[in-house]
Amino acid sequence: MSALKLPNGPQTHPWVQTYQWLTNPLEYIEDCAKRYGDIFTLQLGQNVAPQVFISNPQAIQQIFTTDPKHLDSGEPAGIRSPLLGRQSLLALEGKPHQRQRKLLTPPLHGERMLAYGELIRDITEQVINQWQVGEIFAVLPSMQAISFQVILKAVFGLEDGPRYEKLNELLIAILNPKFPILRTILLLFPAMRRDLGAWSPWGKYLRLRQQIDELIYAQIRERKAQPDSSRTDILSLMMAARDEAGEPMTDLELRDELMTLLVAGHETTATSLSWALYWIHYQPQVREKLLQELDKLGEQPHPNAIFRLPYLNAVCSETLRLYPVAVSALNRVVKSPLQIGEYNFEPGTLLNPSIYLTHHREDLYPESKQFKPERFLERQFSPYEYLPFGGGNRRCIGMAFALFEMKLVLATVLSSWQMELADSQPVKAVRKGLLFSPAGGVKMVVKGKRPQNQPILQTSSSSA
Repeated sequence: MSALKLPNGPQTHPWVQTYQWLTNPLEYIEDCAKRYGDIFTLQLGQNVAPQVFISNPQAIQQIFTTDPKHLDSGEPAGIRSPLLGRQSLLALEGKPHQRQRKLLTPPLHGERMLAYGELIRDITEQVINQWQVGEIFAVLPSMQAISFQVILKAVFGLEDGPRYEKLNELLIAILNPKFPILRTILLLFPAMRRDLGAWSPWGKYLRLRQQIDELIYAQIRERKAQPDSSRTDILSLMMAARDEAGEPMTDLELRDELMTLLVAGHETTATSLSWALYWIHYQPQVREKLLQELDKLGEQPHPNAIFRLPYLNAVCSETLRLYPVAVSALNRVVKSPLQIGEYNFEPGTLLNPSIYLTHHREDLYPESKQFKPERFLERQFSPYEYLPFGGGNRRCIGMAFALFEMKLVLATVLSSWQMELADSQPVKAVRKGLLFSPAGGVKMVVKGKRPQNQPILQTSSSSA
């Protein structure tokens, strides 16, 4: 497709566009939207087709509802990750993608999901009980510790011990590099990946990945050698699942999907929790409303009751609207000629539904830079206007679990401690690899235990 037929966009060199996207992404795409409208073209990365950024809800609706035969994501759309692997749900397309999605969805929804309520509560209390009254600390590392333990115990089914500690150590090293911008560059420019030994950035990455794989495959082998139908962790449920032909997932499929759940569910949830705690304490009236809502549930409410709290849901929704952890939904590649609005796209064109720009449309969200949970109490937004977890056949399968965890952690923290922000200055979003985190990790100070605090969770068999 001729570049002249693509929607308007910056005419600067692709290297310049890529540099601006890497160093100042949010302001860059906002500036492009102001200049070129809600459909514009950028040239990013090395030997990659131009990407059409779209924040028009009608166009996004068409993207999410078009038959995957004509418009789909996966590896052909440039979704490749050396960590997740080619059998990851994110990289697959067509029937293999449909098969994996059917196998993975049940363990992350309904009663099975609610069974993890006690685990999430216990892990949260264990982490936050280490906080010291009067000391200034960053919230983000604590939220990372919580989400990480939830993943390792709920998904992998790991108990405390040598394998748990080693996998924890290796995963932290590979997911939290000292120089995140360098990791991003290596992911965007495959030609720069050179194994020059254990001291080189890519060499170190490959050796960490190999050690992680050895531990994951050991866990899978051990689980197969000692089957236990009473286990409820997601790995066990994945191993027991069968497709329409009665076939189980292969070890490679299990490995890639475990890594996908880990990477997609760890840093994202921790970042969202940190943003939520920032806004809840930056606007004290939000905290007071939340505590009033939680207190009405009485002692030891079911996780399902917490999950359904309307104002807590509105706070989480507004957090994910204002700073969605993923700026865009997964790229889609056009497979057959497709018309969207006034544009005709030829096969090979990459379409990029922009979550961030859609969430900051003034016609949908007046004063879009302001934190206003009431938006989500006053009206219901369509899945093409509000899309923090993507949409269509590529909507994140962990959405319900992520929201469940987010709400239970917030409820536990708020009911346990009285906290304040250590600094009254607004916190900005900064790039951390492919995600956007609060600068400084949200510095807070614990003032003391909340008076008459009671345990706020118990296990429940009711469905979400």
